Amino acid sequence: MEKRPNQLINEKSPYLLQHAWNPVDWHPWGEKAFTKARQEELPIFLSSGYSTCHWCHVMERESFEDADIAAFLNSHFVPVKLDREEHPDIDRFYMLFVQATTGNGGWPMSVWMTPDRKPFFGGSYFPPAERWRMPSFRSVLETLARMWEHERPKLLASAGSIMDQLFDIAKPRSGADEVDDAYAVRCFEVLAQRFDAEWGGFGNAPKFPQPSILSFLFSHAARTGNPEATDMALATLRKMAFGGIHDHLGIVGHGGGGFARYSTDRFWHVPHFEKMLYGNAQLAISYLEAYQLTGEALFADTARDIFSYVLCDMAAPESGFWSAEDADSLDPEGSGEKREGAFYLWTAEEITDLLDPDEAAFFMEAFGIRPEGNAPVDPHGEFIGRNILMRTASDEELAKRFDLSTDEVTRRLEEARAKLFESRLKRPRPSLDDKILVAWNGMMISALAKGALVLRDKALLEAAERVAHFILGTLYDSATGKLLRRYRDGEAAIDGKASDYACMIQAVIDLYQASLDPEYLSTAIALAEAQIERFFDQKQGVFYSTAFDDESAPLRMIEDNDTAEPSPNSVSAFNYLRLAAMTGRDELREIALRTINFFSSTLDANPVALPLMLAARAMADTAPAQLIVSGKRSGPAIQRLVEAASRHYQPELTILHANENVEWLPSEAVAIARDHHGQPAARLCAKGQCYPAVIEPEELDTLLRSLG
Repeated sequence: MEKRPNQLINEKSPYLLQHAWNPVDWHPWGEKAFTKARQEELPIFLSSGYSTCHWCHVMERESFEDADIAAFLNSHFVPVKLDREEHPDIDRFYMLFVQATTGNGGWPMSVWMTPDRKPFFGGSYFPPAERWRMPSFRSVLETLARMWEHERPKLLASAGSIMDQLFDIAKPRSGADEVDDAYAVRCFEVLAQRFDAEWGGFGNAPKFPQPSILSFLFSHAARTGNPEATDMALATLRKMAFGGIHDHLGIVGHGGGGFARYSTDRFWHVPHFEKMLYGNAQLAISYLEAYQLTGEALFADTARDIFSYVLCDMAAPESGFWSAEDADSLDPEGSGEKREGAFYLWTAEEITDLLDPDEAAFFMEAFGIRPEGNAPVDPHGEFIGRNILMRTASDEELAKRFDLSTDEVTRRLEEARAKLFESRLKRPRPSLDDKILVAWNGMMISALAKGALVLRDKALLEAAERVAHFILGTLYDSATGKLLRRYRDGEAAIDGKASDYACMIQAVIDLYQASLDPEYLSTAIALAEAQIERFFDQKQGVFYSTAFDDESAPLRMIEDNDTAEPSPNSVSAFNYLRLAAMTGRDELREIALRTINFFSSTLDANPVALPLMLAARAMADTAPAQLIVSGKRSGPAIQRLVEAASRHYQPELTILHANENVEWLPSEAVAIARDHHGQPAARLCAKGQCYPAVIEPEELDTLLRSLG
């Protein structure tokens, strides 16, 4: 029988298009599906996931491509597919239901609901036959279809009750207390208890990088002088850089490199191999902050590696950055099957064939290569005889073992890595999610802008500006202040969420500080005002995830966790504190403070829920620091002054360019521009006083060190 596409064929989401040829009669989330369910009096089956989700692929192969299962599903339900990355608000609401009723959550998310979108049963992955103490997908479908036919009033009553409970759980509850230092102390204490002193990170397997926690630890150390906080963060970053979660075949300027989403073990050795734009953006900032604090080349090199990966492998031709690379790829040996990590795995024989004998022995010692394979965890037998590259010996250790200089070690490793990199280019690449999301692009713009200053690399700033111009020119309407969320295949669509506004505001603030172009700061102010109007609850003092006029989700929710992606409330708290410092607008600072204090009850119950929010609170409670520079904006002298300031980890520092023609600049900035007649100079105000203007970068560096 000739295969025919279902109704996903006209969608833009790569995830939905992956399912467009399933025998399941999938509908995209929307009124057409809801109308069909009402008219035919059928329940809706919602399957939510994303294109690089390994278990989404598994469930598709096992169940959604099965003709018999598809026929039953089509007869008794209205099947709906959702890309959780395009519609995080809808996914978040139903994930709340799944977690509340099962105690677990994950993707693919499977939810059965009434035609009016009230859920009554849910879970995650279901196998095709009963295993791992999980019922089969077919048995779940049959049971729910039977209940819908014979016990419908009971299901409807249950769904109505569940919906009421979900509305109650999601109801905004402002904390009664002001967030103070005690919350940060408790957060640090919990993290110290969970810290893995041997391998870095927090807790056992699986381990996620958690950049929000690393940012909190750096902030907490700066505020309290507690070296343990810095040590935990730095140890984690070092172990991740050496681990298998890091793609060690990155060649700067050519691609490769970057980080996988998480590690399945406590050693950072066996990753879940998908690479996400948002994760790499946040980690780039973590490594830049580590470099600011220590000056260690490892941290700078790792940040450069991330940037090279994104600029070479994740950059769209029209500009903007793609979303993710899959964990799965075709078997290089030609079996025609996709396997997790196939693109990244190596046999010992492959390495000895590619490298000279001495070179191979050296490389295998550096990366722990074993004939039997080196994966410490392999629950599905996927890594037998295969190796995941992970540094098991430092340059210094290798130099001692092989009686070489560290420079010679570096040279040999670079040559060997280049040979493996060239060989890997011949393998089938993992599939790509080529949609462009504003929030994730905003995160990477911020990282590139900061990298341009910290690493003194103008090319990074140029890349950041190219992407920002594309986003602002394609997905932003400056007349209305409205931002869209997704671009793909020539289409800009989907109303922007709070995360899109927050991350894009952060991006243009960071671009202003790197370029001193006042248009970026003007855009940040305009976007901030639009975000307040569309998302901020003036009564409660918090940002909702969706705009007041966005009816795509059953309920407007508030994100109260910094997880893989930071809460837009945490990012916004930082944004409004920075904008208030730059413009002197106290009402923006008040919004930041109200947002922080709203979450006091959340932080009281779980001090680690919002580490980035606590870092914002530390910034709010730290004496403001501002550097005002004068001179020709694009001139090398002023650039050297800004770069000198950027050598230091000082998150509360804001940078302004003194320009008499910009109306929102504070009066002191205008005065400096006038006093120095446009000549290069920098004036620092910090810790309650303003210091005499300096002209040389070395003077500024010395001044900042003295305040450290």
